Amino acid sequence: MQAEVLTTLNGIKLNGPLLLSPQVHGDERGFFFESWNQRGWQDVLARHGQEALDFVQDNHSRSTCGVLRGLHYQLPPHPQGKLVRCVLGEIFDVAVDLRLDSPTFGQWVAAHLSAENHQLLWLPVGFAHGFLTLSMHAEVLYKATDFWSRDDERAIRWDDPRLAITWPENVGSPKLSSKDEVSPLLSEVLTGEELFL
Repeated sequence: MQAEVLTTLNGIKLNGPLLLSPQVHGDERGFFFESWNQRGWQDVLARHGQEALDFVQDNHSRSTCGVLRGLHYQLPPHPQGKLVRCVLGEIFDVAVDLRLDSPTFGQWVAAHLSAENHQLLWLPVGFAHGFLTLSMHAEVLYKATDFWSRDDERAIRWDDPRLAITWPENVGSPKLSSKDEVSPLLSEVLTGEELFL
């Protein structure tokens, strides 16, 4: 599996998130690829100076066009790293650096994940995650390194001007959950020490 370090819009490499491209074997009958291989996963992380973490939970979501989920993250003691892939349709997947000691704090990277390109996005602990559904429907699977914890779950606004995420505009106004509609701005969580040290 090949891994690519993503860069911000102004060309800065963001240390942590990786765009993974599996080797896909296809012919007129269809295709086959390894979507998960623990040994290969550990090798990828080691090549990029990251610690291998065990996954403990798999999640599956289905969304209609224009649904925006995020930007979500979990604080210690139950922070989550996520390995995300889209198995039906296409999404615009975003990672935001929320590590206070990081030189790229508050910066973001994104990737188009789809059933066509088979790519996966790795978001280590310390990143907020969100995605916008670009196709009529999208099904997203992701592995998490810790269990969901209501007490530790947090979110920041998808349209925070400080983040200035360039979301695709071809789907109209995003459809949000009631929780995501009232998420705080990054400046508001900064004052409450709701980020990663």
